[in-house]
Amino acid sequence: MEIRDFDLTRLMKTVFDPKPGERVGVFIDLEPPQHVARARFLERTDLSTQRIAHEVFYRGLLDRKNELPLGAIEFYAYAPTGGSNLDLPETVVNLEGKTLRLEQDVLAHLDIVLYLSTYSATAPLTAMAKRMGFRGATMHGCNETILGTGLARDYAEVSAKAERFRQALTRCDEVSVEFQTLGAQYRLTLELGRQEAQKSHGLCRSPGEIANLPAGEIYWVPTGAYGRFPMRFKEDGTLALMTVAAGRIQDAILLRGNPRTMEQALALYRTDPATGQLGELGLGTQVLPAAGADIQDEKILGTMHVATGRDDHLGGDLGPGKFKDKRHATHEDILFAPHKTPEINLNGVWMKKDSQTVLLIKDYQPTDFVKQVAL
Repeated sequence: MEIRDFDLTRLMKTVFDPKPGERVGVFIDLEPPQHVARARFLERTDLSTQRIAHEVFYRGLLDRKNELPLGAIEFYAYAPTGGSNLDLPETVVNLEGKTLRLEQDVLAHLDIVLYLSTYSATAPLTAMAKRMGFRGATMHGCNETILGTGLARDYAEVSAKAERFRQALTRCDEVSVEFQTLGAQYRLTLELGRQEAQKSHGLCRSPGEIANLPAGEIYWVPTGAYGRFPMRFKEDGTLALMTVAAGRIQDAILLRGNPRTMEQALALYRTDPATGQLGELGLGTQVLPAAGADIQDEKILGTMHVATGRDDHLGGDLGPGKFKDKRHATHEDILFAPHKTPEINLNGVWMKKDSQTVLLIKDYQPTDFVKQVAL
């Protein structure tokens, strides 16, 4: 798909239902952020997400004034946070090169915000949106595959499918996962305490809401977790077996790769225990191609993910104040998908609900039960 063919009007109308005159801000992370002035960063070839933010969303909104009767369309850059869902810098730079205060000078005057960045801004943006009343979407890692597939979906339909899946799984007791890697099997159980399942469904029409796009998953904040699971480290592909008890990673055994990679992670989990807390269990609900970016790939039906760390944006109580060092207050997704973790198979994902155990996923494929409720 050519970038110019992307149906931005449908996405904006379906997701946000914007009212005439609403002000929109498009945000990118950029080093240094001053290079946003006069769009100097477009001269670089290594900033695909930032280029999409400017060319598709900012310029696209300006070009569609007749179709989308919005008010001001603004563009800003901020210094990269360095980690997933860390708090955002206090200042941004606009296209004229002026440094402004994020909250007082910018967000206080916006109705809709679009964050296309390297690192996810979902958690801090959710906290600010609830307090300040704007709404918006985070699309970190957005690329052309995502534009042509995940963002090209009809989000009314995406939302309806996610709700059907949510209704089928909500208020379950636990989900158990059996992994296989290097010829051995391991099991992780996530206790869910019969809580209401939540959904990432893409519709963001009320003040204070932040959507994660592409959307299409159901998720819980576990009340506890125990067992073992294999983890493939993003940095170098090192494979380790993580031991979970009392809801967090307690220990690890190297299965293959660089022992230093595992030991660095384990040291962080031990010195700042909140970093090892399992703060999310998510299941994808969409039929999509892999995009090489977790923001889409975790939404694919047949995949599952857990996440460590911050979970306040998902309804949990683990915010930056619960970490010994706020620089550690990240939310790190651990995605299990054939293209992402080829050494690890999902032998099965089971839900326990109302004294019954139901198989949801086998070998990365949704079962008939899931197909009936999600497709």
